[in-house]
Amino acid sequence: MASEWGGVVPSEPLASSDSYNMGSIAQNKLPVIDFSEVAEKPGSPEWNKVKDQVKEALVEYGCFEATFNDVPMDSRKSLLGSIEELFELPLETKMRNFSKKPYHGYVGQYPMVPLYESMGIDDADIYDKVDNLSKTFWPEGHPGFSKTIQSFAERLSALDQIIRRMILESLGLEKYLEEHMNSTNYLLRVMKYKGPKTSDTKLGLTSHTDKNIVTILYQNEVEGLEVKTKDGDWIPFKPTPESFVVMIGDSLLAWTNGRLHSPHHRVMMSGNDARYSAGLFSVPKAGYFIKAPDEMVDDNHPLLFKPFDHVEFLGFYYTEAGQRSENALKAYCGI
Repeated sequence: MASEWGGVVPSEPLASSDSYNMGSIAQNKLPVIDFSEVAEKPGSPEWNKVKDQVKEALVEYGCFEATFNDVPMDSRKSLLGSIEELFELPLETKMRNFSKKPYHGYVGQYPMVPLYESMGIDDADIYDKVDNLSKTFWPEGHPGFSKTIQSFAERLSALDQIIRRMILESLGLEKYLEEHMNSTNYLLRVMKYKGPKTSDTKLGLTSHTDKNIVTILYQNEVEGLEVKTKDGDWIPFKPTPESFVVMIGDSLLAWTNGRLHSPHHRVMMSGNDARYSAGLFSVPKAGYFIKAPDEMVDDNHPLLFKPFDHVEFLGFYYTEAGQRSENALKAYCGI
Protein backbone atom coordinates (compact mmCIF):
# COMPACT_ATOMS: atom_id res chain seq x y z
CA MET A 1 0.00 0.00 0.00
CA ALA A 2 1.16 1.05 0.20
CA SER A 3 1.91 2.77 2.06
CA GLU A 4 0.56 -0.01 -0.06
CA TRP A 5 3.15 0.38 -2.77
CA GLY A 6 5.49 -2.51 -3.26
CA GLY A 7 2.79 -4.96 -2.31
CA VAL A 8 3.04 -8.46 -3.68
CA VAL A 9 1.20 -9.20 -6.89
CA PRO A 10 1.23 -12.99 -6.66
CA SER A 11 2.74 -14.90 -9.56
CA GLU A 12 1.75 -18.23 -8.04
CA PRO A 13 -1.04 -19.50 -5.77
CA LEU A 14 -0.79 -18.20 -2.23
CA ALA A 15 -2.35 -19.58 0.90
CA SER A 16 -5.98 -18.78 1.52
CA SER A 17 -6.88 -15.50 3.16
CA ASP A 18 -7.32 -17.36 6.43
CA SER A 19 -3.54 -17.69 6.66
CA TYR A 20 -3.26 -13.93 6.85
CA ASN A 21 -5.28 -13.91 10.05
CA MET A 22 -2.52 -15.76 11.87
CA GLY A 23 -0.61 -13.75 14.44
CA SER A 24 -2.23 -11.91 17.30
CA ILE A 25 -3.76 -8.47 16.93
CA ALA A 26 -1.91 -6.02 19.16
CA GLN A 27 -3.98 -3.90 21.52
CA ASN A 28 -1.65 -0.94 21.30
CA LYS A 29 -1.94 1.83 18.70
CA LEU A 30 0.56 3.46 16.42
CA PRO A 31 2.29 6.48 17.97
CA VAL A 32 0.50 9.76 17.22
CA ILE A 33 2.63 12.81 16.38
CA ASP A 34 1.29 16.35 15.88
CA PHE A 35 3.09 18.41 13.22
CA SER A 36 0.73 21.38 13.36
CA GLU A 37 3.16 23.69 15.16
CA VAL A 38 6.49 22.87 13.52
CA ALA A 39 6.23 23.73 9.80
CA GLU A 40 8.08 27.05 10.07
CA LYS A 41 10.17 26.35 13.16
CA PRO A 42 13.30 24.25 12.45
CA GLY A 43 15.56 24.29 15.50
CA SER A 44 12.85 25.50 17.87
CA PRO A 45 11.96 23.60 21.07
CA GLU A 46 8.72 22.48 19.39
CA TRP A 47 10.66 21.20 16.38
CA ASN A 48 13.20 19.32 18.49
CA LYS A 49 10.47 17.73 20.61
CA VAL A 50 8.66 16.40 17.54
CA LYS A 51 11.97 15.35 15.97
CA ASP A 52 12.70 13.14 18.96
CA GLN A 53 9.22 11.60 18.71
CA VAL A 54 9.74 10.88 15.00
CA LYS A 55 13.04 9.12 15.56
CA GLU A 56 11.68 7.05 18.45
CA ALA A 57 8.63 5.98 16.43
CA LEU A 58 10.63 5.07 13.31
CA VAL A 59 13.20 3.08 15.26
CA GLU A 60 10.56 1.08 17.14
CA TYR A 61 7.62 0.89 14.71
CA GLY A 62 8.88 2.23 11.37
CA CYS A 63 5.69 4.28 11.18
CA PHE A 64 3.34 6.56 13.08
CA GLU A 65 0.06 8.41 12.80
CA ALA A 66 0.46 12.11 11.98
CA THR A 67 -1.77 15.16 12.25
CA PHE A 68 -0.89 18.01 9.88
CA ASN A 69 -3.17 21.01 9.50
CA ASP A 70 -1.47 22.42 6.39
CA VAL A 71 -3.57 20.08 4.23
CA PRO A 72 -7.05 21.63 4.55
CA MET A 73 -10.00 19.37 5.20
CA ASP A 74 -11.72 20.44 1.97
CA SER A 75 -8.62 19.34 0.04
CA ARG A 76 -8.81 15.94 1.69
CA LYS A 77 -12.51 15.55 0.92
CA SER A 78 -11.94 16.61 -2.69
CA LEU A 79 -9.15 14.08 -3.01
CA LEU A 80 -11.33 11.19 -1.86
CA GLY A 81 -14.07 12.29 -4.24
CA SER A 82 -11.61 12.43 -7.13
CA ILE A 83 -10.28 8.96 -6.33
CA GLU A 84 -13.79 7.52 -6.30
CA GLU A 85 -14.56 9.25 -9.62
CA LEU A 86 -11.39 7.83 -11.15
CA PHE A 87 -12.14 4.24 -10.17
CA GLU A 88 -15.68 4.48 -11.53
CA LEU A 89 -14.23 4.81 -15.04
CA PRO A 90 -14.47 1.76 -17.34
CA LEU A 91 -11.63 -0.75 -17.02
CA GLU A 92 -10.35 -0.07 -20.53
CA THR A 93 -10.07 3.62 -19.65
CA LYS A 94 -8.22 2.96 -16.38
CA MET A 95 -5.79 0.70 -18.19
CA ARG A 96 -4.58 3.70 -20.20
CA ASN A 97 -2.61 4.51 -17.05
CA PHE A 98 0.40 2.52 -18.27
CA SER A 99 4.00 2.73 -17.08
CA LYS A 100 7.11 0.69 -17.74
CA LYS A 101 8.05 1.20 -14.08
CA PRO A 102 6.62 -1.48 -11.77
CA TYR A 103 3.64 -0.24 -9.78
CA HIS A 104 3.57 3.18 -11.46
CA GLY A 105 0.64 2.42 -13.79
CA TYR A 106 -2.72 0.68 -13.38
CA VAL A 107 -2.70 -2.46 -11.24
CA GLY A 108 -5.73 -4.68 -10.86
CA GLN A 109 -7.57 -7.77 -12.04
CA TYR A 110 -5.37 -10.18 -10.05
CA PRO A 111 -7.28 -13.29 -8.91
CA MET A 112 -5.30 -13.64 -5.68
CA VAL A 113 -6.08 -10.05 -4.59
CA PRO A 114 -9.48 -9.52 -6.26
CA LEU A 115 -10.53 -6.64 -4.00
CA TYR A 116 -7.57 -4.44 -4.97
CA GLU A 117 -6.85 -2.04 -7.80
CA SER A 118 -4.64 1.03 -7.97
CA MET A 119 -3.19 3.68 -10.24
CA GLY A 120 -0.03 5.77 -10.12
CA ILE A 121 0.43 9.47 -10.82
CA ASP A 122 4.09 10.39 -11.33
CA ASP A 123 5.27 13.87 -10.32
CA ALA A 124 1.88 14.44 -8.75
CA ASP A 125 2.98 17.76 -7.25
CA ILE A 126 3.46 19.25 -10.76
CA TYR A 127 0.19 20.43 -12.34
CA ASP A 128 1.17 19.94 -15.99
CA LYS A 129 2.22 16.33 -15.34
CA VAL A 130 -1.06 15.54 -13.62
CA ASP A 131 -3.10 17.34 -16.26
CA ASN A 132 -1.39 15.44 -19.08
CA LEU A 133 -2.24 12.15 -17.38
CA SER A 134 -5.84 13.20 -16.71
CA LYS A 135 -6.35 13.77 -20.45
CA THR A 136 -5.67 10.08 -21.05
CA PHE A 137 -8.82 9.42 -18.98
CA TRP A 138 -10.83 12.48 -20.01
CA PRO A 139 -9.62 13.61 -23.47
CA GLU A 140 -11.66 16.79 -23.18
CA GLY A 141 -9.74 17.63 -20.01
CA HIS A 142 -10.69 17.63 -16.35
CA PRO A 143 -8.94 20.59 -14.69
CA GLY A 144 -10.84 20.08 -11.43
CA PHE A 145 -9.40 16.60 -11.05
CA SER A 146 -5.89 17.77 -11.97
CA LYS A 147 -5.95 20.65 -9.50
CA THR A 148 -7.29 18.49 -6.69
CA ILE A 149 -4.54 15.89 -7.14
CA GLN A 150 -1.73 18.43 -7.61
CA SER A 151 -2.76 20.62 -4.69
CA PHE A 152 -3.06 17.69 -2.30
CA ALA A 153 0.31 16.24 -3.35
CA GLU A 154 2.06 19.60 -3.13
CA ARG A 155 0.71 20.35 0.34
CA LEU A 156 1.46 16.86 1.63
CA SER A 157 4.99 16.94 0.20
CA ALA A 158 5.74 19.64 2.79
CA LEU A 159 5.13 17.05 5.53
CA ASP A 160 7.40 14.58 3.74
CA GLN A 161 10.17 17.18 3.68
CA ILE A 162 9.73 18.04 7.36
CA ILE A 163 9.93 14.39 8.36
CA ARG A 164 12.98 13.67 6.22
CA ARG A 165 14.77 16.74 7.56
CA MET A 166 14.02 15.63 11.11
CA ILE A 167 15.35 12.14 10.35
CA LEU A 168 18.63 13.50 9.00
CA GLU A 169 19.02 15.91 11.91
CA SER A 170 18.34 13.20 14.48
CA LEU A 171 21.05 11.02 12.90
CA GLY A 172 23.58 13.85 12.58
CA LEU A 173 23.41 13.80 8.78
CA GLU A 174 22.40 17.41 8.11
CA LYS A 175 25.21 17.93 5.60
CA TYR A 176 23.48 15.47 3.26
CA LEU A 177 20.12 17.27 3.38
CA GLU A 178 20.25 19.00 -0.01
CA GLU A 179 21.52 15.90 -1.82
CA HIS A 180 18.95 13.74 -0.08
CA MET A 181 16.00 15.99 -0.97
CA ASN A 182 17.12 16.37 -4.57
CA SER A 183 17.49 12.60 -5.03
CA THR A 184 13.74 11.92 -5.08
CA ASN A 185 10.52 12.80 -6.82
CA TYR A 186 6.90 12.14 -5.85
CA LEU A 187 4.53 9.40 -6.88
CA LEU A 188 0.91 9.56 -5.74
CA ARG A 189 -0.61 6.11 -5.80
CA VAL A 190 -4.40 5.98 -5.47
CA MET A 191 -6.05 2.75 -4.38
CA LYS A 192 -9.43 1.10 -4.06
CA TYR A 193 -10.30 -2.00 -2.04
CA LYS A 194 -13.79 -3.28 -2.69
CA GLY A 195 -15.83 -4.36 0.29
CA PRO A 196 -16.00 -8.18 0.26
CA LYS A 197 -19.74 -8.13 1.18
CA THR A 198 -19.16 -10.40 4.17
CA SER A 199 -18.34 -10.05 7.84
CA ASP A 200 -15.49 -12.51 7.31
CA THR A 201 -12.04 -10.96 6.91
CA LYS A 202 -10.66 -11.19 3.39
CA LEU A 203 -7.24 -10.36 2.01
CA GLY A 204 -7.03 -6.91 0.45
CA LEU A 205 -3.27 -6.71 -0.09
CA THR A 206 -0.53 -9.10 0.98
CA SER A 207 1.99 -8.33 3.70
CA HIS A 208 4.93 -6.30 2.37
CA THR A 209 7.36 -3.51 3.08
CA ASP A 210 7.43 -0.40 0.92
CA LYS A 211 10.49 0.00 -1.29
CA ASN A 212 10.79 3.80 -1.41
CA ILE A 213 11.99 6.48 1.05
CA VAL A 214 8.91 7.75 2.94
CA THR A 215 5.22 6.95 2.41
CA ILE A 216 2.42 9.20 3.66
CA LEU A 217 -1.03 7.64 3.43
CA TYR A 218 -4.46 9.25 3.59
CA GLN A 219 -7.72 7.30 3.36
CA ASN A 220 -11.43 7.30 4.00
CA GLU A 221 -12.77 5.95 7.27
CA VAL A 222 -13.02 2.30 6.21
CA GLU A 223 -10.64 0.17 8.25
CA GLY A 224 -8.28 -2.39 6.76
CA LEU A 225 -4.66 -1.31 7.16
CA GLU A 226 -2.62 -3.35 9.66
CA VAL A 227 1.02 -2.80 10.63
CA LYS A 228 3.25 -5.57 11.96
CA THR A 229 5.30 -4.93 15.09
CA LYS A 230 8.82 -6.21 15.64
CA ASP A 231 7.27 -8.82 17.95
CA GLY A 232 5.12 -10.16 15.12
CA ASP A 233 1.79 -8.76 16.30
CA TRP A 234 -0.51 -6.77 14.00
CA ILE A 235 -1.72 -3.27 14.90
CA PRO A 236 -4.98 -2.34 13.14
CA PHE A 237 -5.10 1.30 12.11
CA LYS A 238 -8.34 3.13 12.87
CA PRO A 239 -8.53 6.02 10.42
CA THR A 240 -10.04 9.45 11.07
CA PRO A 241 -10.42 12.42 8.70
CA GLU A 242 -7.59 14.15 10.59
CA SER A 243 -5.01 11.37 10.40
CA PHE A 244 -2.22 10.41 8.03
CA VAL A 245 -0.04 7.32 8.32
CA VAL A 246 3.70 7.84 7.81
CA MET A 247 6.05 4.91 7.24
CA ILE A 248 9.51 4.41 5.85
CA GLY A 249 10.52 2.09 3.06
CA ASP A 250 13.45 -0.20 2.37
CA SER A 251 15.41 2.50 0.52
CA LEU A 252 15.58 4.69 3.64
CA LEU A 253 16.31 1.66 5.81
CA ALA A 254 19.30 0.95 3.56
CA TRP A 255 20.45 4.58 3.45
CA THR A 256 20.45 4.75 7.25
CA ASN A 257 22.22 1.36 7.40
CA GLY A 258 19.41 -0.25 9.34
CA ARG A 259 19.09 2.46 11.99
CA LEU A 260 15.36 2.74 11.23
CA HIS A 261 12.72 0.04 10.81
CA SER A 262 10.82 -0.64 7.57
CA PRO A 263 7.55 -2.24 8.71
CA HIS A 264 5.55 -4.99 7.09
CA HIS A 265 1.93 -4.02 6.55
CA ARG A 266 -1.12 -5.47 4.86
CA VAL A 267 -4.77 -4.70 4.12
CA MET A 268 -7.54 -6.94 5.47
CA MET A 269 -11.12 -6.15 4.43
CA SER A 270 -14.59 -6.99 5.69
CA GLY A 271 -18.06 -5.55 5.27
CA ASN A 272 -19.68 -3.77 2.33
CA ASP A 273 -17.87 -0.46 2.05
CA ALA A 274 -14.97 0.27 -0.29
CA ARG A 275 -11.72 1.57 1.14
CA TYR A 276 -10.18 4.44 -0.84
CA SER A 277 -6.66 5.60 -0.08
CA ALA A 278 -3.85 7.69 -1.53
CA GLY A 279 -0.18 7.23 -0.76
CA LEU A 280 2.38 9.96 -1.44
CA PHE A 281 5.71 8.24 -2.02
CA SER A 282 9.08 9.97 -2.09
CA VAL A 283 10.84 7.78 -4.64
CA PRO A 284 14.58 7.73 -5.46
CA LYS A 285 15.28 8.91 -8.99
CA ALA A 286 16.60 6.46 -11.56
CA GLY A 287 20.38 6.61 -11.71
CA TYR A 288 20.78 7.77 -8.09
CA PHE A 289 22.64 5.18 -6.05
CA ILE A 290 21.48 4.64 -2.50
CA LYS A 291 24.55 4.32 -0.32
CA ALA A 292 24.75 4.60 3.46
CA PRO A 293 26.80 7.65 4.53
CA ASP A 294 30.12 6.88 6.22
CA GLU A 295 28.70 8.23 9.49
CA MET A 296 26.22 5.36 9.58
CA VAL A 297 28.91 2.66 9.40
CA ASP A 298 31.15 1.70 12.32
CA ASP A 299 32.29 -1.36 14.26
CA ASN A 300 28.91 -1.67 15.96
CA HIS A 301 27.01 -1.03 12.73
CA PRO A 302 28.78 -2.80 9.84
CA LEU A 303 27.57 -1.99 6.35
CA LEU A 304 24.40 -3.98 5.57
CA PHE A 305 23.80 -3.25 1.88
CA LYS A 306 25.83 -2.54 -1.22
CA PRO A 307 24.98 0.69 -3.09
CA PHE A 308 22.00 0.20 -5.40
CA ASP A 309 19.76 1.95 -7.91
CA HIS A 310 16.15 1.97 -6.68
CA VAL A 311 14.61 1.40 -10.12
CA GLU A 312 16.88 -1.59 -10.74
CA PHE A 313 16.00 -2.94 -7.30
CA LEU A 314 12.31 -2.69 -8.20
CA GLY A 315 13.03 -4.62 -11.37
CA PHE A 316 14.50 -7.43 -9.27
CA TYR A 317 11.67 -7.30 -6.74
CA TYR A 318 9.08 -8.10 -9.39
CA THR A 319 10.98 -11.09 -10.75
CA GLU A 320 10.08 -14.59 -9.55
CA ALA A 321 13.22 -14.65 -7.39
CA GLY A 322 12.36 -11.29 -5.85
CA GLN A 323 8.78 -12.30 -5.10
CA ARG A 324 9.88 -15.56 -3.49
CA SER A 325 12.52 -13.90 -1.33
CA GLU A 326 11.73 -13.38 2.34
CA ASN A 327 13.79 -10.17 2.24
CA ALA A 328 14.13 -8.85 -1.32
CA LEU A 329 16.48 -6.01 -0.38
CA LYS A 330 18.88 -8.36 1.39
CA ALA A 331 18.68 -10.83 -1.49
CA TYR A 332 19.40 -8.08 -4.00
CA CYS A 333 22.24 -6.16 -2.38
CA GLY A 334 22.81 -7.48 1.15
CA ILE A 335 26.35 -7.96 2.43
